[in-house]
Amino acid sequence: MVVTRAAHFLVALVLFCLLALGARADSLASFLPEIEPAELAPGADAIGPVREDVPVAPVLKGGETVAWAFLTSDFVGTTGYSGKPIHVVAAIDGDAVLTGVKLVKHSEPIVLIGIPNARMVELTEGYAGLDLKREVETGGEGHDLDIISGATVTIMVIDDSLVRGGIKVARALGLGGLSEVQADGPQREVDLTKADTHDWSTLSGDGSTRRLTLDVGQVNAAFEATGDQRAIKRPEKGNPEDTFIDMHVALVSVPSIGKSLLGEAEYQNLVNWLDEGEHAILVLGRGKYSFKGSGYVRGGIFDRIQLIQGDNSVRFFDRQHRRLGTVAAEDAPSFTELDIFKIPADAEFDPTEPFRLQLLVQRAIGAVEKTFLTFDLGYNLPEQYLLPVAAAPKVVNDATGEAAAKSALWQRIWEDRQAEIAVLAAMLLVLTITFFFQFHATMNARVFYWFRIGFLTMTLFFIGWYANAQLSVVNIMALAGSLRGGFTWDAFLLDPLVFIQWFAVAAALLFWGRGAYCGWLCPFGALQELTNKIARALKVPQWTLPWGLNERLWPIKYMIFLALFGLSMVSIPLAEKYAEVEPFKTAIILKFMRDWPFVVFAVGLLVIGLFIERFYCRYLCPLGAALAIPARIRMFDWLRRYKDCGNPCQTCANECPVQAIHPSGEINPNECVTCLHCQVLYQSESKCPVVIRQLKRRAKTGSVKIKTPLGQPPANHPNAKPQTVS
Repeated sequence: MVVTRAAHFLVALVLFCLLALGARADSLASFLPEIEPAELAPGADAIGPVREDVPVAPVLKGGETVAWAFLTSDFVGTTGYSGKPIHVVAAIDGDAVLTGVKLVKHSEPIVLIGIPNARMVELTEGYAGLDLKREVETGGEGHDLDIISGATVTIMVIDDSLVRGGIKVARALGLGGLSEVQADGPQREVDLTKADTHDWSTLSGDGSTRRLTLDVGQVNAAFEATGDQRAIKRPEKGNPEDTFIDMHVALVSVPSIGKSLLGEAEYQNLVNWLDEGEHAILVLGRGKYSFKGSGYVRGGIFDRIQLIQGDNSVRFFDRQHRRLGTVAAEDAPSFTELDIFKIPADAEFDPTEPFRLQLLVQRAIGAVEKTFLTFDLGYNLPEQYLLPVAAAPKVVNDATGEAAAKSALWQRIWEDRQAEIAVLAAMLLVLTITFFFQFHATMNARVFYWFRIGFLTMTLFFIGWYANAQLSVVNIMALAGSLRGGFTWDAFLLDPLVFIQWFAVAAALLFWGRGAYCGWLCPFGALQELTNKIARALKVPQWTLPWGLNERLWPIKYMIFLALFGLSMVSIPLAEKYAEVEPFKTAIILKFMRDWPFVVFAVGLLVIGLFIERFYCRYLCPLGAALAIPARIRMFDWLRRYKDCGNPCQTCANECPVQAIHPSGEINPNECVTCLHCQVLYQSESKCPVVIRQLKRRAKTGSVKIKTPLGQPPANHPNAKPQTVS
């Protein structure tokens, strides 16, 4: 046994070492060999080497440069919904027009939520022909933004990176008459010595706070103007005069404004939060529509607002966000949303120049499809807060600042989800106690049955459908990719419930094997078992596969896992596509709101599960297979057995819900989901022959049952010491 476990440990160690082998750096030079020159410029036949001064490469036609290729992530931040960069290679000609665009790499979970990758590629390549000179003239509003419902953040990031990155390249190379912006005369600077406080009326009157108010009638009229009949047919409900949104913005990093609106103590907290070169705005809102929405809770990015100044735009992440309890200024109205957003130093934001906060208003036009409109709230810092100064160099964040920002992001997410974390922690505590005291937990078959039903219901509705914290084999592939590309904790800490579950699963593998998760914490597993219980109650016939066939079907899930794992070593996006063999996204994450082939597949598995309990778990689940492999090194065998188990008694083997007990009486830990039904039978006075035999023997000797001390078997149990009363 020791040798076997040591061998499994060495195999696992070898796998991790293989994963840790070097990965290709994401640079322009690394992506260019994958791209045909004609994809970047019509008729091009070659791509030259990357320049050393500016990270661009000439696109050649007959030896002449017809465009310059660049990687957007080399010039602007391209962090998407996944928390990782979206890499797009584009080419720009001498007139500052994009001649070709290629989406080369991303880690966005669009495939996981049912959006074809081909749709993303098509939309990205559609930016070919974009005139960046017009974008400079219109402040980035010279083109229509085609948003795919369900991938709002991803599309916005791609759009922003192509516009801002392209303009930076054009200015760096002097294309289309664009050049690096030069300051005309002395630059202005905020007067940091001015710290007078004012009431709300004064601040709103002099422009320190600016306001955007929309009523229901205005929003309905705006959607009607688009001519989109699907949007027109779904107007906002309520009276036309009802407030749709009343949004206010103020630059609170300016001392006088900040102290007036935040109060002295909260302003000092803001100063401590901001690093050199950073600024902050306060956004207040009330009405039917939220400027925050709820997508930021899981994605970490606020997709309904963005700050735009000149050619630059800023999208706010959780790490740049803080909530405010109340407005400190006298006579301030009440708001339902009070939020402070940090503007990072590398955003090249100038507080002395005008900017606008753009609000994205969305309207559902189908089950999951939405359409969008944008409204702008302009802001210009009042003159009294400024003074003329000599030009000063801009401050750019370094790698240390980026690391701190990532750390602040996941910490903020954990703070926002404290209630959910507490509920999950309570569930894990209850489950741990149940496992440690499983003998006592399973004494009363009826009580334990309803306890398990209740726990599985909580798993399905809270962990699954509410929190969307279903673990997946995709998580394991992401870990493998991270180990190859330079492991950091930040990406895994962005979803606290998933992280906590993986931590708990890792510990449980040492104690109980994979069953702690598969049998109790997996939402799809819970859905299968609960639907099977309903089927049994409705007298649906149950099929028990012959033992030989059952054994031969077990390896299928291991082969599926190894195929996916091997595929992930070549291409993680391709592996994620084939990971659709997991119905988790359809049944749990999207609650069956998906294209019909995915729904048919998930429902089909559940239908089979009505006749064969946990069919998917037993034979197809790659996640279960992945957990079973390291579970071989578990340290304890908790499930009690008798010598009679298997020979001659077959009660537990016949009643095991997943047929994990061999006819010989041995429990296969790779297949056991630790439902503890065998432990209920172990103490059953009506089903276990050993217990029945012991009871009959004690009845003949005159023994009677007495109260059992904590930690000992009951008096009527064969392991208990006989106790008699004279």
